[in-house]
Amino acid sequence: MILPYTLIVVALVLLFGGAELLVKGSASLAARAGLTPLVIGLTVVAFGTSSPELAVSLKAALAGQGDVAVGNVVGSNILNIAVILGLSAVICPISVHLQLIKVDVPIMILATVLVPVLLSDGRLGRFEGGLLFAGIVVYTIFNVMMARKGAEAEVENEFATSVPKATKHWAVDLVLIGGGLATLVVGSRLLVDNSIEVARAFQISEAVIGLTVVALGTSMPELATSIIAAVRRQPDIALGNIIGSNIFNILAILGFSSLVAPMTAGGINLFDFGVMVGASVLLLPFLMTGPRLGRLEGLVFFGGYCGYLAFLWPQ
Repeated sequence: MILPYTLIVVALVLLFGGAELLVKGSASLAARAGLTPLVIGLTVVAFGTSSPELAVSLKAALAGQGDVAVGNVVGSNILNIAVILGLSAVICPISVHLQLIKVDVPIMILATVLVPVLLSDGRLGRFEGGLLFAGIVVYTIFNVMMARKGAEAEVENEFATSVPKATKHWAVDLVLIGGGLATLVVGSRLLVDNSIEVARAFQISEAVIGLTVVALGTSMPELATSIIAAVRRQPDIALGNIIGSNIFNILAILGFSSLVAPMTAGGINLFDFGVMVGASVLLLPFLMTGPRLGRLEGLVFFGGYCGYLAFLWPQ
């Protein structure tokens, strides 16, 4: 029984490493094509850090394990706000930009509320997937247009220092992208297969494994990006990274996965959806009560997640 645990750890390392390679190669190729660091950060880097979630949910959907695919997204979104954003705020209180309050957080809340609505019959089909995926296309275009129109110099400079620099040759970019994708595929297969094996051995539902172990593993890039940004006193990148990731997880990952392979997820219950929606909704008043997300709000989120885990694991 030791082997599955070892392979899960190996899978987590592969997912983290694969995302790093994919982001570096893609960002370098985008810079070579003339995109600005701000646009690269809002698109290539944001999507790249969510690539483990995409690889795992797509693999699970194709294998008919809808609880893992949906649980991965639901669990990742809860973890992103309650743990990653909470810990980032505890390390360094996060400044809040007006656009996040007016535009991005309400879009995240709307996308989050859509999930239990679309899954009310326990199934996510190709039509629902198409609606979700169309949403990420519109959101990305809108985000890039707004960023180019109103970006402040200090925000531009911050992205310029945080986005990976171009490599020496485009061939290196292609090798990094190919290596990253291959590593993500292998890592996702190892994580899903061995997590399911552990779940069955301990009679834990696939939904709980998806909501916890798989979600934590696929959120490693967001965790690393946000914590490093907070330590470097670049907390607005941490906040933008989490909000963008949650939107991408729902619209792109659930959308694309269900387009490729319609899925059922009867093991994800209303309480899990409620926690995801509640965390997203609670973020808005926390951001509106002052110019920053402080340490107290961060502790509230993190404490709430600990309570959620205490409720979840007896299942």
